[in-house]
Amino acid sequence: MKAFAIAVCLLVTSGAAGAETGFSPRQTEACLAGGSSADDCVGTSAAICMDATEGGQTTVGMSNCFNAEYVYWDGRLNSAYQAVMAKHRADDAELAELGDSSPSLADALRNMQRAWIPWRDAACGYERDLWGNGTGSGPAQLACLMEMTADRALALEARLLWLEEGAP
Repeated sequence: MKAFAIAVCLLVTSGAAGAETGFSPRQTEACLAGGSSADDCVGTSAAICMDATEGGQTTVGMSNCFNAEYVYWDGRLNSAYQAVMAKHRADDAELAELGDSSPSLADALRNMQRAWIPWRDAACGYERDLWGNGTGSGPAQLACLMEMTADRALALEARLLWLEEGAP
């Protein structure tokens, strides 16, 4: 998927830079529901957006479509994070009532997420900087944010499913 995002960035052409995006997450969701891997699905809706939107192959158009899918994944990440956090807080409280002195899972999750965010931002800043002052730097950074946020959202969703199935 990362190679795809870079290839898309190389296709910068002229067009209507301020066009509204035709983004919808439906294709990404259908891809995942069909059993395809995240690597095959993340970015699918952004690519369709670029093709369907007037000016979608411009730097601004690509940035808008990558950003729209990034925002979609960020929403999923935040929902999954809140659900996992609620589960961990409840488990922490139950263990504390029983006198268990295990480390707080809620604190561990929060610390992990707080460490992940600057790491993601630095990694995607590097992707941007690889383009120097070129016009592909914005789409490259947004494609990276989209991909890394999607990966994290899917990991948290998998963790939530695992916890709901009765895992410790």
